[in-house]
This record gives sequence, C-alpha cells and structure tokens, in this order.
Amino acid sequence: MSSHFLCKPLISFAKRNFPGTRTMASNSSNNSSLNSPPSPPPPPMKTIDSHLHVWASPQEAADKFPYHPGLEPPIPGDVDLLLKCMEEAGVDGAVIVQPINHMFDHSLVTSVLKRYPSKFIGCCLANPAEDGSGVEQIEHLVLKMSNEIGKALFSKAGELGVPVKIMCMKGLSLHISDIEELCTTFPSTVVLLDHMAFCKPPLNDEERKTFSMLLKLSSFPQVYVKFSALFRLSRKPFPYNDVEDLLTHVISTYGANRVMWGSDFPYVVPECGYKEGKKAVFMIASRISLSSSELDWILGGTAAQVFRHSWNAPLEEA
Repeated sequence: MSSHFLCKPLISFAKRNFPGTRTMASNSSNNSSLNSPPSPPPPPMKTIDSHLHVWASPQEAADKFPYHPGLEPPIPGDVDLLLKCMEEAGVDGAVIVQPINHMFDHSLVTSVLKRYPSKFIGCCLANPAEDGSGVEQIEHLVLKMSNEIGKALFSKAGELGVPVKIMCMKGLSLHISDIEELCTTFPSTVVLLDHMAFCKPPLNDEERKTFSMLLKLSSFPQVYVKFSALFRLSRKPFPYNDVEDLLTHVISTYGANRVMWGSDFPYVVPECGYKEGKKAVFMIASRISLSSSELDWILGGTAAQVFRHSWNAPLEEA
C-alpha cells in the first residue's frame, strides 16, 4: 500500500498500552472458530467503544502536548469530556485511535493510557516514512509505543499478535487488491476495517459492487468490521435508519462475533451526541431483530475477543 498518509488507507496498530512491555497474544489460533455460529460472550459483559479519539485541551496543548502545526482540532476532544460522555452512556472501556491532530506524537494518548490502564487501550498511527524506518521501529514501538506500514510491518504485526486497522478514507475499491494480498500473504495478522470501509448505503451499481467487496473480505477469517461512525455511513440524520441493510448483510456474512461498534468520539458529539450514537445501535438492532447475543458481541464481545485480556480486570480510575 502507498505510504501517502492523507490519500491512501490509514493503517494503525492496536496495542493494549503503548508504554508497556506486554505484547498481545496472537489471535490466529482462533481463526477456525470464527466460521462457527457465535456463542454468547462470557459474563460480565462490558460495553466497549472500539473507535474513538482524544486530543489535548487548549491548555494541555499549550503546556505539554502541542498540536501538529496546522492541525488544531475544530471541536473539544479532551479525556475529561470523553469520560463524562462514557459515564452518561454506560460505556465501560474504549480503543483510543491516535488523532491526526497530534500526528505521530503519541505522548498525549500515552499519558491517558497510563492514567486509565484498564479502561483504555491504544491504537497508534503508522509511520509512512519512505526510508523504511517504520520497519525498524515496529518491535520497539509495540513494546514502547507502536507503528506499521507495508508488507514488512504487516508481517511483524502478525508475529507480535497486534491487530492492524485500515481506514479506506477514499473508498474500499481503490485498495481492495492490496488488502486481499496482505490478508492472503499474512493470515495471522488480524485486520480491522474502520467505519465499514466507508461503505454507505449503495445508490448505484458501482457502490453495490464496492459493498460486495466488503462482504467478500469475510472469506478471510482474520478480518473484522467496525460498525462505527454511523453518521459517516448514513445518508440520513439520527437514528441512521438507512444503515440497517448494511449491518444485516455484514452480520450474515461475517457473523456478529466479527463486528464491533465504535462511536468516533468526539466527532459524534456535534452530530447526534455520544449517548445517542450508542442508542442508535440499539434502535437499529431492534428493527432488524438482532438477538441479545448478537448485540452483546457488537457492543463489547467482539472487541474483548480481539483485544484479549484488555478489559478483564475491574475498571480503574486515576
């Protein structure tokens, strides 16, 4: 895949805790079980947001965690606001995706992970440096922080048991061949497709073909889909009724145990509100008659399966 950050798929590593020394167990041994009907996740069930961002408040940016030049955030997205939203919505834990506002400086997110080690895990941005330095960094960064791009890094992710998330901001059709090649060559590397690979409810043959590509990727048992940022997928306002068919087809091909909900905080806040973003999933699930077990997988079971042991301990506060 191309290393151009803004125009090509954004590839990131997911890791329990950037500064820690513990690596995640590989999920490749469970690939065969993913083709079987899902069973209920073990209790107690926790609600996990698989995709959100945090960035520094203006004061934090001035004092310690500066924004990348020219990428000052348009809306608030500090951890205090996030914690308030999560408490109101009854969300127990989350995956923090490194925000573009801090580019490859992971110090702000790292500080949040240190303060809340069992509430959050981190997902770092891949360094697309053309000199290949990202390959040398991967082992050090997975233990210290984390980064990855290209085949060598994709392979290393599989060796270390670190899931890779791919964001096809310009559309899945532009990158499907690359993704298929990577999944074929490196079957032990778990792949997370952000925001349903940006597939909106199709309006024409080309969009239907692209959505079909997403469904066909289910043949790779290591691929998971994020039912995240519903306001980005839907062509309608809250409660985003038009994504019902998308979810129905994705569950029928992948299974609910390979689908996970994500809010895309803080961008969801001005769209419909964090709590309402979670409520939309319940409303859609009701309309398409998902079972309680399937809903449990989407709202936390799948994330707990992929990011193993991350939310097993009681949630901690600073």
